[in-house]
Amino acid sequence: MAKKIPHTLIILTVILIVFTGLTWIVPAGEFERMSDGSRDIVVPGSYKVTEQSPQGFFDFFTSPIKGFISAGQIIAFVLIVGGAFSVINRSDAINAALQSLVRLCRKKPAFKKVIIPALIILFSLAGATFGMSEEVIVFVLITIPLSLALGYDSLVGIAIPFVGAGAGFAGAFSNPFTVGIAQGIAELPPFSGSGYRILCWGILTLVPIIFIMLYIRKLEKDPSISPMYEMDQKRDNHLDEVDEIKFTMSRKIILALFFGAIALLIYGVSNLGWYINEIAGLFFALAVVSAIVYRMAPNDAAESFVDGAKDILVAGLVIAFSKAILIIAQDGKILDTILNSIAYSVEDLPSYISVQAMFLVQSFLNLFVPSGSGQAALTMPIMSPLSDLLGISRQTAVLAFQFGDGLTNLIIPTSGVTMGVLAMGQVPYNKWMKWMLPMMIIFFLIAMLLLIPPVMFFDWGPF
Repeated sequence: MAKKIPHTLIILTVILIVFTGLTWIVPAGEFERMSDGSRDIVVPGSYKVTEQSPQGFFDFFTSPIKGFISAGQIIAFVLIVGGAFSVINRSDAINAALQSLVRLCRKKPAFKKVIIPALIILFSLAGATFGMSEEVIVFVLITIPLSLALGYDSLVGIAIPFVGAGAGFAGAFSNPFTVGIAQGIAELPPFSGSGYRILCWGILTLVPIIFIMLYIRKLEKDPSISPMYEMDQKRDNHLDEVDEIKFTMSRKIILALFFGAIALLIYGVSNLGWYINEIAGLFFALAVVSAIVYRMAPNDAAESFVDGAKDILVAGLVIAFSKAILIIAQDGKILDTILNSIAYSVEDLPSYISVQAMFLVQSFLNLFVPSGSGQAALTMPIMSPLSDLLGISRQTAVLAFQFGDGLTNLIIPTSGVTMGVLAMGQVPYNKWMKWMLPMMIIFFLIAMLLLIPPVMFFDWGPF
């Protein structure tokens, strides 16, 4: 009898218990913080021990509802986007387009080998330029059916947008939410040092392309090697290969509207400061217009929206539980203690080792602060002056932050986006971790190698 896989909520509950226990063991402490007008920044050297704030049984059991309230915006975003996509899918516009794409790939096998790398590069560019993160949740609903229709699995379907954008996020050269904020705190010119960052972006983007294409080659020989093979066979979102969905004019219009919405999303995020509220509103509007174009009965559209939101409800609960873990750590006042203890443990190491330690510290802290801008505000006020003492340029300190924040986002269970994407794709966390482990090892080794040249071989300034 096969061993039953623990539900994602069970895994998160166990982690929540561990963090609750840590609040009784790790000393409480806090840094002073000052505001720069848009965010709170840690004041270096201001750490002080405070009264212990252990989290008890009541705190443990109320943390999920606190997590739900804290992450209410992103949970509502997931539900609305899920409902909107259900309405759009009711028209079969996307499925008709995917069927056409699959037929093209079968007529021209070479195209099949190009489309996956092209999509990964596209998502990586989105992560590197405007910091695509929560937005990947939208695309998982498209790339999983595409992957299955091409004969691959749901892991590939998730990896195309999620790992693609994650690699770009880690190697970003103009992401305002990571590079922009971190360089601002480090008093560096905005988006300076982009030449080496573009090189890093290119190298990091090659990792998922090569890894996924090698995995696809194995799947083509034997699909049963997929960790998701049995679960994927039970999915109801395979494109029907027998009954061709006609690409009617109304479906073409809906597809054109969809791509127009994506273009508007990119422009809005990059130039108009759009975030979750605006993106959710955009897809809700797209669903309404699509229902009108397809001449869908109002009740049918409403039922489709509700059904889509129901399917995504698990993802919302997962996000709430992930946020609950962070709330326990923050309320227990152990986050600053961990930051203070680890950050200064690298002081006495040689510079070429210290920069690796800074990267690993940022990676570990991302478990507690899975937000690029949040981690920058928390750690860079400390890491910037520390890099001066260690003889490491501040540009390199920013790069260590980028790598540590961006790469671990792909696997940490405290990230609402990570767990939400997996829940959306119906992929168990342990299967994802096992599949991602070899790629993460490669990512980490390459990141550590890329941190060496600015320390040992050239002066990466301006300072």
